[in-house]
Amino acid sequence: MKILPEHQDIAQFIQAFRLELHRFPELSNQEFETTARIKAALNEQQIRILDLPLATGLVAELGDPHSPHLVVLRSDIDALPIDEQSGVDYVSQNPGVMHACGHDFHASAALGAAILLKKIEHQLPGRVRVLFQAAEEVFEGAPALLATGALNDAAVIFGIHNDPTLPVGVLGSKAGALTAGVDRFDISIAGTGSHAARPHDGKDPIIILGQVIGAVQTLLSRNVPSDHNAVVSITQVHSGSTWNVIPDSAFLEGTVRTFNQQTRELIERRLRQLLKGIGDAFDAKITLNWLAGPPSVVNDAGWVDFALEQAPAAGFEARVVEASPIGEDFAFYQQQIPGAFVMVGSGGPYALHHPAFRVDDKALFPTADYLHRLAVSALEKLQ
Repeated sequence: MKILPEHQDIAQFIQAFRLELHRFPELSNQEFETTARIKAALNEQQIRILDLPLATGLVAELGDPHSPHLVVLRSDIDALPIDEQSGVDYVSQNPGVMHACGHDFHASAALGAAILLKKIEHQLPGRVRVLFQAAEEVFEGAPALLATGALNDAAVIFGIHNDPTLPVGVLGSKAGALTAGVDRFDISIAGTGSHAARPHDGKDPIIILGQVIGAVQTLLSRNVPSDHNAVVSITQVHSGSTWNVIPDSAFLEGTVRTFNQQTRELIERRLRQLLKGIGDAFDAKITLNWLAGPPSVVNDAGWVDFALEQAPAAGFEARVVEASPIGEDFAFYQQQIPGAFVMVGSGGPYALHHPAFRVDDKALFPTADYLHRLAVSALEKLQ
């Protein structure tokens, strides 16, 4: 993936910027220094920044501000509460916080795209807005940005995410559902405690907990058609504090991943019915707290084809990939704006959110180049 001589300065600039972001990661909704660094870099390049009511994150704009044609490029900027174990020279300087999902890569690529677009700004047949979105990891950033109205007249939106399962030099996407809808649930069981030698004096929440765990496994096997992919995982279980006392409560927590709204609604509905039945059977109170996250990223077929068609010009091989059960709040944009989400090969070897995760920066400038070409081509298509 060759970088032309006239682009070497930009490539070096965004490479240094990426390492700086990586050294100083910030958690969701706390990206104050990250936002300041991005703002300073944009100001240095004389790229205008929209005045929006955002505590963190920002939106840059290029092209004719009065044009009716608006294309949006989206990146994200927040990090994760993970102790870094990557071994890189530019390791996180903020203990317990790490860019373990590559948002430093995304933001730096978007910055590079903005700089490249700035160089041809007077030639752009419309407007491009580049989002440096906060709080993706907690699924709050996209709704907050949409609430500002900055995307109300957008014709199309494109987003990227690095993918360590793809080699450097490959871009992948697919029409329809690309990522999963993500929901979280927690279940509280209120029983009655007793001495362990006298279980008949109470209502054992651990026995009820076991029934709940077993019943949850039937949500997919006995309710969801085999050709509808879904995942239900219980990830935390808590009850009791000593060996000879039956506790009076139990708690469990988990997640549901689905690829269509009908399955998503079915699982929640059936879980509520199962819990009511178990609660009635054991004469205990069972409370479900369902925390809805983003829906599936659902790519527009036409814009996916268009996005993949632009890949070779930036030196990428384009592939159609399988759907992934990860969550992504880019999905909220797609509820209002057609568009495509594209996976960029980052070479592995560690998975997203792994303490040793790292990206291969050979993909950084080519990704910036791809995004800028994508925006220009999309504006031309809209004419």
